[in-house]
Amino acid sequence: MLKWHWLRNAALVAAVFALFSNGAAAASLKEEIAPTGKLRVAIAVGPAGGAFWCVKSDAGYAGVPVELGKAMAAQVGVPVEFVEHPNSNTITDEAGKGIWDVAFMPKDAERETKVSFGPAYDSVETTFIIRAGLDVPNIAALDHDGTEVAAINDTTVLRGAKAFLKKATVTGFKSYEEVYALLSAGEIDALALARDQLTLMAKQIPGTKVLSETFKKTDTAVAVPQKRPQSLAFVTKFMTEAKTNGVLKKAYGANNLSESTLLTQ
Repeated sequence: MLKWHWLRNAALVAAVFALFSNGAAAASLKEEIAPTGKLRVAIAVGPAGGAFWCVKSDAGYAGVPVELGKAMAAQVGVPVEFVEHPNSNTITDEAGKGIWDVAFMPKDAERETKVSFGPAYDSVETTFIIRAGLDVPNIAALDHDGTEVAAINDTTVLRGAKAFLKKATVTGFKSYEEVYALLSAGEIDALALARDQLTLMAKQIPGTKVLSETFKKTDTAVAVPQKRPQSLAFVTKFMTEAKTNGVLKKAYGANNLSESTLLTQ
């Protein structure tokens, strides 16, 4: 009987210790990933939402990062706050300034020197949309002297377009809104961007055409500022589980997005 009491008490002590340890770990994570008491999720806002881009309306923000940010904040146990940016470059540049805690952005080697990436969740083809009135059937016909191609400043797409096109002039602009306006006005010949975004854009700007060819594939992944190991471990676990528990598919469904670009492995 004495032995039984000892074992029972030992088990109780172990359970209390585990509970305390888990509570301490949760508090430590919350302090690192949400130092202001809110989970600040960096988002890029443009005219059309998607796996990376978000939109803003009177009802608030919408986009896959918005849905994922809400679910992530709920799991941490804090409110969510969305920190608006014009593009992924400004999100990257502000990673070390204490402005945001979690972001979702296109991934490349240059960005890996500035932020810590977790799992990629989307992989899209990157191509070109041609302005109305210009007869360009393929990428080869686009890549000529005097052709003006736009992309968003300091993005993976801009770097990819500059490396791929040998003769056309590739120029970076500040935001999605700016390149959208230039394309609408016919002031650029083509715009480089993810295919899903360009497909939406073509529906909005009459006469434009998205090329069937692809010049680059771009993965979008979750990211946190560097030197935040608990945050990186948490978002890695969250996104890994989101791929199988329905959270990621729900985020795509909420934004009427095809799951064809979704990475579930």
